[in-house]
Amino acid sequence: MRVLTADDGVGAEEACHRAVAEGAGALVSVGGDGTVHRALQAVAGSEVPLGVVPAGTGNDFASAVGVPAEALEAAEAISRALRDGRDGRVDLAKVVTGDGAVRWFGAVLAAGFDAIVNERANAMRWPRGPRRYDLAIALELARLRTRRYELVLDGVEHSFDGVLVAIGNGHSYGGGMRICPAADPRDGLLDVVIGGALGRAALTRLRPRLRRGTHVSDPEVTVFRAREVRVGAEGIVGYADGERVAALPLTVSCEKGAVRLLI
Repeated sequence: MRVLTADDGVGAEEACHRAVAEGAGALVSVGGDGTVHRALQAVAGSEVPLGVVPAGTGNDFASAVGVPAEALEAAEAISRALRDGRDGRVDLAKVVTGDGAVRWFGAVLAAGFDAIVNERANAMRWPRGPRRYDLAIALELARLRTRRYELVLDGVEHSFDGVLVAIGNGHSYGGGMRICPAADPRDGLLDVVIGGALGRAALTRLRPRLRRGTHVSDPEVTVFRAREVRVGAEGIVGYADGERVAALPLTVSCEKGAVRLLI
């Protein structure tokens, strides 16, 4: 067994790629969704299995695929799977950016208000901790406006004015907000949740319902399912598994069984 360490996310991803290239028998991610996201870039589409020990502030991929919530229990499950030579295939989402770069994600890609908030929070130097995200929400709510989205779902075009687009391989993001409550990472499909012309008050009322997944009953919220999604809008950077991906437009496809999961 070898422990991979790095000073930042880029270094962690490079270490994962090196381990796979050098013939690692398995890769185990210990951390939250950001750590899993880095590991997925190395193992997606390969025969190297992935184990996940949820030990971060957000463990949405682990929750979606049925990894035990307790870190010790998850580690024991990985140990048993390795001992027994057992793993299970799980879908991943593949993102192709406007310049042709490829990224993978396991949980959700945000391409609306929440992505805008992430972009704002990441650019802020103060305050530190959760308060920075809260301040970013307040600042972006004050500037909220609808944008013209161009969606292509399995070749069918959908244009709308809205404030929210989420593309889910898994059901939640942000540490348990069930933005795509019916998403199943083993069904070969992506769930696409869009929020239409919601104003500040309506969006503020809707956000607490994300935790329960009941927002999808709102008349301004629509859910689609597709194998491939192209999403475009001006001035938005997509975030997947909480990590910055690239500016829209993006093409996202569900890749059936793209990762072998130790569980």
